[in-house]
Amino acid sequence: MPVPRKQEKNTWYPLDNAGVLYSAIQKERYSAVYRFSALMTKAVDPQALQRAVQKTMPRFPGFGVRIRRGAFWCYFEPNPNPGPFVKPDMANPCQPLRFHEDNDWLIRILYYEKRISVEVFHAISDGAGTLVFLRTLLAVYLRELGFSIPNGPGILDVTAPPRKEELEDAYARYAGSRTLRGKLEKTAFPNTSAPEPFYTLNVTLGLVPVDRLREVAKSYQATITEYLTAVLLQCLLENQAARRFRHPQPVALAIPINLRPWFPSETLRNFILTMRPCIDPTLGEYTLPEIVRQVHSYMHLHANRQEMQAKLTGNVQFTKNHFLQIIPLALKNPVMAFSYKLVGVRPYSGTYTNPGAFPVPPEMEPHIQRMEVMLGQATRPSPHCASISYGNTMAITFAGTGVSSETERRFFCHLVREGIPVKVESNRTH
Repeated sequence: MPVPRKQEKNTWYPLDNAGVLYSAIQKERYSAVYRFSALMTKAVDPQALQRAVQKTMPRFPGFGVRIRRGAFWCYFEPNPNPGPFVKPDMANPCQPLRFHEDNDWLIRILYYEKRISVEVFHAISDGAGTLVFLRTLLAVYLRELGFSIPNGPGILDVTAPPRKEELEDAYARYAGSRTLRGKLEKTAFPNTSAPEPFYTLNVTLGLVPVDRLREVAKSYQATITEYLTAVLLQCLLENQAARRFRHPQPVALAIPINLRPWFPSETLRNFILTMRPCIDPTLGEYTLPEIVRQVHSYMHLHANRQEMQAKLTGNVQFTKNHFLQIIPLALKNPVMAFSYKLVGVRPYSGTYTNPGAFPVPPEMEPHIQRMEVMLGQATRPSPHCASISYGNTMAITFAGTGVSSETERRFFCHLVREGIPVKVESNRTH
């Protein structure tokens, strides 16, 4: 049975720039929670997994926290409560966190048959940081089962003390003095449908071979991420055209970008920015090759160190604004939520994130069948898309609270027409 963790003396730290936002907008009908899952080759041993959690958590102090509300800002402090406890998986994943439930934990460790899942509140870490946590947890779990798994890149030594660099606020470190001139992006086609009963998350998973997907993307002179982004944009254009709006809107996606390749940091906290590839149908019809070229050109034009530093500087300056600093938290959170609606919701038709491949040491490879990733409930009933690959299998997941399945149906049908085989699984009952 897990025992209470020792409270670290006088240890607390402020939320990073992304954490400030996610703590302000988290609510019952929006889940700033995402999930990574590993489908193992054998049924999960929950007792061994619980032992692995107990051994892994002290190495990741940034995940072992609870959130506290001050007069003006939220902050993190070490969670002294027992846990987190390994639990059977739930029917509806990525449910919103209620900060004072489940012993104040901001992560969930879940299992079902052969699947191990980790759900994380986005205020504590981004996908890159969580994948280090999950990879390390899986390594320790396999050791508990008697297998010899080495430490190495992406697998931390759980017997070593945490390093201060892993708790770095990289946004604050790299914020400069120059910002981009602010402009409010146009409202995008929202891609919504009738909402399901609360809380129902419809999940559709497509499994595709990476080699064939890469071959098709290469034929368009694009990366896998660029190609899939373009396909999704085309599906959004088709969804909008089917509704025959008199005044069609742009379709745009939020594409999270890991900043670590441009700004070296070992942080396991948040360190991402969002790109916005967009297609405006009022300019005329676009073929898929034209959309791919648009996406490819946009990503190469805007994914540069200077522009991204200016953007992250503007984000940091917003939260450091003197006026915002003195507003009480009870008034500040609605301001932050409204700002997020203007700049983080209205300009986008959805989100697509692709953390890429999940590499593990050769000793771990025989124990994992595939990886999966899922984004939680959006602020409106529209699906978000996420993908991750392991070996030659990419898992592409759509998750949303809308009744319609048109987006995922169009998306996977398009891949099949391109000669990419797709195996589809879903929790939908209609």
